[in-house]
Amino acid sequence: MSIGHTLLGLLESGPRHGYDLKRAFDEKFGHDKPLHYGQVYSTMSRLLKNGLVEVDGVEAGGGPERKRYAITEAGITDVQQWLATPEKPEPYLSSTLYTKVVLALLTGRDAGDLLDTQRSEHLRMMRILTDRKRKGDLADQLICDHALFHLEADLRWLELTAARLDKLAKAVTEG
Repeated sequence: MSIGHTLLGLLESGPRHGYDLKRAFDEKFGHDKPLHYGQVYSTMSRLLKNGLVEVDGVEAGGGPERKRYAITEAGITDVQQWLATPEKPEPYLSSTLYTKVVLALLTGRDAGDLLDTQRSEHLRMMRILTDRKRKGDLADQLICDHALFHLEADLRWLELTAARLDKLAKAVTEG
């Protein structure tokens, strides 16, 4: 995820302080991985330097001065371009799991056990996500669906690989 573009998008509704941006980000996108304050302020500093935001006001308080940031026209254009650019689909052609299966076969370990253990871990995570989805709001449900669909694809791969394990063992040990 592009933190900078996300913060810019949040600024389109109006100027905000860094603290407010962090809170809005965490509420909408950071359920599992909230932003650190340092990340917000370093990102805002970079956006300011690049002319994508401007300081809309400075307020003195009990601590350091609080800057209020506003998005510039260049920032709005940048967000628009980012939103219009499709994300590159990740084909997962370099899979740690595949590497583990092949190494297990090459070293005489039980790749079937590895696949069974991984299947159990995937199912455990799917139960957690399904429970979270059941209790969550629409945004949480959509995030969980995305993760669940990926885990389901992994499970299909685990089953297919288990069914072809003998052929794979031959291919990797003879090649």
